[in-house]
Amino acid sequence: MKHENLRIGNGYDIHRLVENRKLILGGIEIPFEKGLLGHSDADVLVHAIMDALLGALSLGDIGCHFPPSEPEFKDISSLKLLEKVYSLIKSRNYIIINIDSVIQAEKPKLKDYIPYMKQAISGILEIESDKISIKATTMEGLGPIGEGNAIASSAIALLIKM
Repeated sequence: MKHENLRIGNGYDIHRLVENRKLILGGIEIPFEKGLLGHSDADVLVHAIMDALLGALSLGDIGCHFPPSEPEFKDISSLKLLEKVYSLIKSRNYIIINIDSVIQAEKPKLKDYIPYMKQAISGILEIESDKISIKATTMEGLGPIGEGNAIASSAIALLIKM
């Protein structure tokens, strides 16, 4: 395997928590009194994964592909956007080797939801769920995330050219 056929990318996203919004993480709805504020469903995990995938192929970021100024993306499911990103990967003859991600959230506790997130994301990306790692951590009460005002996520993706 030639090293130039391997591509790695990283992504990061953060959104403010607000009332009167559903909390969507990893493509699933999580019961909570607040949700993430954004033009789309504001799914920080899927957004970080998309940016990692786009970054691996030097294709810019999700803002370039899905501008928040465009009405067609208002309240759209981030899984639908992930489908579009995955089609860009396939059109360039790459496959995903693995994705490693972290969600930073003080609340809610996410451990029980992670298998469902992996299932939703792996279904879109046509990879086994064991090729997707999703971890959750708190910020120990520090900063806007630790104070319960935001949730963030980071992701790294490794791709190989077929």
